[in-house]
Amino acid sequence: MSVLAGCAMPPGPQDHAQGNSLSTKDAHTAFAAPQSYGSAFGSLPAAGAGKDNSLADAQPIDGNTPDVGSFHQTGRASWYGRAFHGRKTASGERFDMKALTAAHRTLPLGSYVRVSVPATSKSVVVKINDRGPYARGRVLDLSFAAAKVLGLQHAGTAKVNIEGLSRQEAKAAQAEMLAANSTTN
Repeated sequence: MSVLAGCAMPPGPQDHAQGNSLSTKDAHTAFAAPQSYGSAFGSLPAAGAGKDNSLADAQPIDGNTPDVGSFHQTGRASWYGRAFHGRKTASGERFDMKALTAAHRTLPLGSYVRVSVPATSKSVVVKINDRGPYARGRVLDLSFAAAKVLGLQHAGTAKVNIEGLSRQEAKAAQAEMLAANSTTN
């Protein structure tokens, strides 16, 4: 049995009764924002300013990309996919379950991290474009594509190591992913 956890809070009883659906924006306004890693709030895009950023449409990493090279965390990661596909994320982008992205509570939006599973030595570089996870005991919500690279799509959750990337490391990782993607097509 797979567990699907999302960034948004599950609908409450009043939402079921009224037939209302919740967006990830609802989940973000329901809680006070945790303190951010670093001071990158000034570089966050305005709501609605983002666009779909699948790997094929990957944006260049520039001087505005937050540098989180000193960040390290270990914890439990889950993934979210179809139920949230197309909804707006905290960064203003539309969530694309096929893109290599993730949600984190405090890392600056737009930053890049390498996520690895110690049990399998698999790793993936993802862009932080949303807030979450809101499930207790989890530190990261991966997109379905990222979970698939790590082999988590059936397990649902796994212990992961999160390593922040500097701008230079993120640029190199993005170039490597684009090169690998172009040789497989």
